[in-house]
Amino acid sequence: MSGGLVSVSYIGATILFILTLGGLSNQKTARRGNIYGIVGMSIAILATVLGLEVSSNVWLVIITMGLGGVVGLTLAKKIEMTQMPELVAILHSLVGLAAVIVGYVNFLGDSSLVGVEKTIHEAEIYVGVLIGAVTFSGSIIAFGKLSGKISGNPMLIPGHHWYNLALLLVTIWIGTQFIHAAETGEGAFALFVMTIFAIAFGVNMVMAIGGADMPVIVSMLNSYSGWAASATGFMLSNDLLIVVGALVGSSGAILSYIMCRAMNRKFISVIAGGFGTETSSTSSGAEVDRGDVDPIETDEFSNLLLNAKKVMIIPGYGMAVAQAQHTMFEITKVLRKKKINVRFGIHPVAGRMPGHMNVLLAEAKVPYDIVCGMDEINDDFSEIDVSVIIGANDIVNPSALDDPNSPIAGMPVLECWKSKTSVVLKRSMATGYAGVQNPLFFKDNTRMYFGDAKKSLDAVLQAIST
Repeated sequence: MSGGLVSVSYIGATILFILTLGGLSNQKTARRGNIYGIVGMSIAILATVLGLEVSSNVWLVIITMGLGGVVGLTLAKKIEMTQMPELVAILHSLVGLAAVIVGYVNFLGDSSLVGVEKTIHEAEIYVGVLIGAVTFSGSIIAFGKLSGKISGNPMLIPGHHWYNLALLLVTIWIGTQFIHAAETGEGAFALFVMTIFAIAFGVNMVMAIGGADMPVIVSMLNSYSGWAASATGFMLSNDLLIVVGALVGSSGAILSYIMCRAMNRKFISVIAGGFGTETSSTSSGAEVDRGDVDPIETDEFSNLLLNAKKVMIIPGYGMAVAQAQHTMFEITKVLRKKKINVRFGIHPVAGRMPGHMNVLLAEAKVPYDIVCGMDEINDDFSEIDVSVIIGANDIVNPSALDDPNSPIAGMPVLECWKSKTSVVLKRSMATGYAGVQNPLFFKDNTRMYFGDAKKSLDAVLQAIST
């Protein structure tokens, strides 16, 4: 394939990737956006494989791509929806690792560049390896936290802010030494030392972040992986990789900003340490006596739903674990046939990754027009007869608004306690991912429906269908 045809293919793929981001910004167009992305990536891969740069190694590339495709297909079939956040995190780590490997290969390979061009190229390598190493180690820790292999609580070393600052300053200093040494063909040791420091920085950064902030971290690591890919593009002089990496990096950064706004958090404070770093016994301790909860049985819950005019369903990670979204939609269809107004209220950080609940509801074929964001429905709760909270905790915690000492103080939440009755489906009285007790469970108009959400909702569906 000629160089001109490759360039045209890259331009077409770039346009499709931009259309992909536009499509993914809305639930109704997300499927179309995915199709644009698939087509764009297929064009990009074909143009690269058939291009002049890999023509001599085309079969090696095809074989390795085939092996990677088999691994990806196996994972796609094996991974449950509840495991998607940790899958996304581990895939981000692979992007970071790829950037590191490409950086070392570029540094150790022969280069005909001299003078300023060589200095710029060495700087590209240094930055690419730095971002890649931070992304790699940070994503590994995020995977461990999301999968439960590492505690979701913030784990801080003494003076970790100073530790991070020292790593940053040392990394900058090593960078200057690397550039000077690289001009004489040396610098491998400096690059290796920086890689170790960058890996340590990624570990310390994510270990210090609490569980409630993990959706922000997932989007942040997505941004890092994009910048790592863009840096790789500079190292390889690949325009498409530069543009696509910049698109992923910038969109991930914007998403992180949106997520932080949804949690009333500053992005820097999330990096510095997550929810739960300063908990108080009055706000989060399970030892505080808040009174008794009021359980509810299937028949009473079913009658509440049937006698309601307006119902709000608030899904959380517990719904994903129980795979209860399909049953909940069957209940919704029965209620809507009885002229009951049913809507779904989605908090921006519900679940363990951005858009987690939206994906689950789309999988169950819930109509987009009854799926509402927090800002759309928070003022409507006073008119809601029954709010049904399925496996959600932190996103419906009133202490975020009422208790300035709470670790989640200031976080916007779904104010479901303002409805006439709130029914909370939970397995137990355990706290949410942030480790904060929820006063909602003890309010006079809250009823607790204990048990597995799928089995509980199956029983409700049977009761309201007879």
